[in-house]
Amino acid sequence: MAGLLANDSEQIDRRTIRSICDAVGERLQQSLRPEPRLPTHLEQLLDELKQRDRDSHWT
Repeated sequence: MAGLLANDSEQIDRRTIRSICDAVGERLQQSLRPEPRLPTHLEQLLDELKQRDRDSHWT
């Protein structure tokens, strides 16, 4: 993908797209309040998922 067409006469390069995405991500992080801690059961499931993901990278 060399660039996205904004309209018929303008193209946005990858560097600009990356900058826009980064800026949007930062704004979302600032505006979304983090949830309080997850319930213990969900934390355990997420930990198990992370461990399985790590293990699958080594096989």
